[in-house]
Amino acid sequence: MHIAAASPTYVRREDVPADVVAREKEIYREQVKDKPAQVMDKIVDGKLNSYYQQFCLLEQASVRDPNVTIQQLIQDAIRILGENITITRFTRFKVGESA
Repeated sequence: MHIAAASPTYVRREDVPADVVAREKEIYREQVKDKPAQVMDKIVDGKLNSYYQQFCLLEQASVRDPNVTIQQLIQDAIRILGENITITRFTRFKVGESA
């Protein structure tokens, strides 16, 4: 249900290709080019973290409870069940889209 609603692109931030990260950093640097260098780096890092929270499944806020991330839900399930749970991939189908 979460994947259908939130439409993540990647499972974790390590899955985001380096060229995508570089492109996003360039966009963010261009947006804050008039700021001092030390401030610019912190702003770019903050915007990149926001990108990860939007597009990486494990960092997204849960659809059911926005105060909890998917990673936290998995950790809670591991604690309750006593089993190791990992998400390695997902597939999202949308009506009207072709693969």
